[in-house]
Amino acid sequence: MKIIITGGHLAPALAVIEEIVLTHKESEIIFVGRKYALDSEKTVSLEYKEIEKRKIKFIPLQAGRLTRILSFKTIRNILRIPLGFINGFFIIINNKPEVILSFGSYIALPIVFWGFVFRIPIYTHEQTINPGLANKIIGLFSKKIFIAFDEAKKYFSPKKIVISGNPVRKSIFLTKNKIFNFEKDRPAIYVTGGSLGSHSINLHVKAIVKKLLTDFIVIHQVGDTKQYHDYEDLETFKEKLPNELKKRYFLKKHFFEEEIGYIYNQSDLVIGRSGANTFFELIALRKPSLFIPLPWSSGREQQRHAEIFAKAKTGEIFHQLEPSEKLYRLIKTMIKSINTYRSNFINLENFYKQDASKVIVSYIFKNN
Repeated sequence: MKIIITGGHLAPALAVIEEIVLTHKESEIIFVGRKYALDSEKTVSLEYKEIEKRKIKFIPLQAGRLTRILSFKTIRNILRIPLGFINGFFIIINNKPEVILSFGSYIALPIVFWGFVFRIPIYTHEQTINPGLANKIIGLFSKKIFIAFDEAKKYFSPKKIVISGNPVRKSIFLTKNKIFNFEKDRPAIYVTGGSLGSHSINLHVKAIVKKLLTDFIVIHQVGDTKQYHDYEDLETFKEKLPNELKKRYFLKKHFFEEEIGYIYNQSDLVIGRSGANTFFELIALRKPSLFIPLPWSSGREQQRHAEIFAKAKTGEIFHQLEPSEKLYRLIKTMIKSINTYRSNFINLENFYKQDASKVIVSYIFKNN
């Protein structure tokens, strides 16, 4: 079977790709996505790097979207909408997929639309509590809609819904690649702003990292957004630290699939955004988290994920407009009670479904 996989949520897509490769080796997978994370900078996207490493055919697609703020970028995005649909038409015509599996976002919409026109079976996965506009539209064209949260049911046709859970990458459990050499003589904190990084989080960390390094090992995934040159600035900052502190501070732009399991395994506390993928991975790993929700996430989705952790007493919330000193105090407080936070993951057991990838793959191949 030839299947096009497309959409903006990379991690669950990779988990499903793993399952297809494992159980249906004869299938041909084509991935349609963004080659550049930021078109203005031509920064190669993490999805392109990960798909290329798997020797899977990658077709780049530029697509437009509607944004809430009026700016030059908004106008450029609107102009790209018809371009995305034109390119999507040729991708479908030239590749003739038998099935389309979408992981949401504006990038998937042109592919799904033409798939529907040409009567190609369409499946989509919604990993968030509040689906965005693109996935609500994609849901109209889809044969089945796999959801991670029960709360998302109200946005789609009940006849189409399958509560699958969120596919989680197997790589997060694998620890064979030791990418940093350090003695685990104190608690380790993993700070991440997602694949692009977060300038706001990076600034907070820079303000308190010297104090943190007195008591902790800090692993910091910075991102590679050239607009702020955070990685270069933090490298310079690190070089000026005393040697005793410098050896406990580890900087990296990205962590790839074969590296992330080791990082999670070494970390006692995770600090970062509270997107759906991070939410489910931390539940699977039972890792306490100090969430810094993205303020403008769709439907306050990240805030709601963070609140679920806080209510279950498996994490805490810090808002990026608060002072860095508060972040430092929260970290210290959490580390002191880290075993209590871990034990409370029993309160979140119902959110994690281990067989999510298997459920999705079985539906696709059983019905086509």
